[in-house]
Amino acid sequence: MITLASYAQSDEVANIRRSLNHISDSSRYVDALNRMAMLLYEKNIDSTFVYTAKARQIANRLDYAKGKADAINNLGVVFDIKGNVQLALRYYDEAFSNYTQLHDSVNVVQSLMNIAMVYKEIGKDQRAIQQFNEALSLGRKLRQDSIMSLTIYNYLLEYPAKFNRDSMSYYIARARSIAAKYHDQRTLIAIDQLVADDMISHGMREKGLALLDSTVSAAIRHNLYYVSMDMMIDMGDQLATSDPVKAAGYYQRGLAVAGENGYLIYSQMMARKLFDLYTLRHDSLQAAIYSRQLVALNDEQDKLNNASSIDYLDYAYKDQQIKSLSVRTKYQTILLILAVIVCLLAITIIIVIKRTLARTRLLNRQVHEQYVQMKETLDALEQSQADNSRMMKIVAHDLRNPIGAITSLAALMLDNDSYPEEDRMMLEMIRTSGNNSLELVSDLLQVHTRAEELKMEMVDLDQMLHYCVDLLENKASSKGQQLKLDSLPVTIAASREKLWRVVSNLIANAIKFSPTGAAINISLESAAEKVVIAVKDNGIGIPEEMGNKIFDMFTDSKRPGTAGEQPFGLGLAISKQIVEAHGGKIWYESHPGDGTTFYVELPKGA
Repeated sequence: MITLASYAQSDEVANIRRSLNHISDSSRYVDALNRMAMLLYEKNIDSTFVYTAKARQIANRLDYAKGKADAINNLGVVFDIKGNVQLALRYYDEAFSNYTQLHDSVNVVQSLMNIAMVYKEIGKDQRAIQQFNEALSLGRKLRQDSIMSLTIYNYLLEYPAKFNRDSMSYYIARARSIAAKYHDQRTLIAIDQLVADDMISHGMREKGLALLDSTVSAAIRHNLYYVSMDMMIDMGDQLATSDPVKAAGYYQRGLAVAGENGYLIYSQMMARKLFDLYTLRHDSLQAAIYSRQLVALNDEQDKLNNASSIDYLDYAYKDQQIKSLSVRTKYQTILLILAVIVCLLAITIIIVIKRTLARTRLLNRQVHEQYVQMKETLDALEQSQADNSRMMKIVAHDLRNPIGAITSLAALMLDNDSYPEEDRMMLEMIRTSGNNSLELVSDLLQVHTRAEELKMEMVDLDQMLHYCVDLLENKASSKGQQLKLDSLPVTIAASREKLWRVVSNLIANAIKFSPTGAAINISLESAAEKVVIAVKDNGIGIPEEMGNKIFDMFTDSKRPGTAGEQPFGLGLAISKQIVEAHGGKIWYESHPGDGTTFYVELPKGA
């Protein structure tokens, strides 16, 4: 695991130290202190804390929001490294809130990544994955997306099992591309470790080990000693069983690099690895050497902890006390202001009430008159809508016979092969238009279905579904499609004719928007109080921008079918009315290009 600025570049540290006495701008001075704190944390966490505390104190006095946010984030790093994950989580979360208020999206992503890694450390994997996913989602919108290579790297490193082989390859390539764009040599080298581990876990052990070895060398060559620590541990762990001698060599090399650079924690880790390795090999002499070294390193750690004059927990406790006092003072001030406002409002209200009492009776009379007028208008509108619906159904019903006659006549004439090809094309257009018109007329007859209009009876859904599939089999066969039904005997109270219309609409739509040769699956599931009918196609899917507009009456979200079938936009709106009149609900799940599944949920006691 690597963090945003985890290698203390000596040149930059020296330059900042020299510049501190010459910075006159207070905000820049705070930024320099925060940067110094971040650069020093690998070698001397006490120095990180001192610079951070000073930066925060000045930022608070100046009310410099960015400086306060950076200092709080550095405090999260301090307590993270000191092993107090609860305090680390608290400060990381506060930094996240501050960066969010500042609209600093880059640091928001970084904070989400830090929080995710703390959750990983304490074993809350679900929350960690959630934070990583949120970081990735927000990172897609960044213009300055340099943080994303590091976020992706840490996600893949911590949860490789979360990604299949293709996803792993995609994200590795994306992280590498971003790191290359920003010339981030450190992350580019670290990504090679991921590639090597992926090779090893997928049967390319020798190539993976060779790449991991070259990655260690590259890190050392570029003076990325801190990054090389985890790589050498990884290499040693990979070889511990198959080649313990080589494994010991990597641990020993890591121990030497850690000692040269003052990485006390990694020195302890390497010594522990060597002690465990030689203990398993029953080499008591070597195990004793590293046991003594491990004890010496632990003693050194204790001395450093005891020598530190900094009480981190006391700082955090006092920090919390100050916040509590500030909140309480602010709360009391707000209460006082509110009390004054309430008194003024009470006086004003008394005066206003006296003046408005005289007007109330007049207003009541006017309101009553307006209510009567509005009720009469609403009654007239409802009657007009009912008349329009009734007239539309009468017209639609009367149109069925002539349109059906025209369609039948065109079909009969097409059975005669003596007509020229041009005439047959015209007749085919007439038949197609007639069928489309009949479909539209049938839909119009179903508009405005209400619960009180339903003719309820006991309906065998299994039988009805088989009937629908049988009726539409020819239509599906004409496109080389297959209708697959998975049903079971279930009986509910419903309108047989209306419910048949819903299922037929959904299956017909699936046929219309599925390609030639596709399979369409219809299923029926039963629970204690409800049944769910599902119609799944493998068609073109529904674009996200259409949303639930497809259920609107006369919607403009219409598309022709895969064979050019004409859409009218009424079928789903009518189906929704029918389902809701039964006390049920209808919805869909779709991803463009991956097909669509429509669900109809009905109560058994409808």
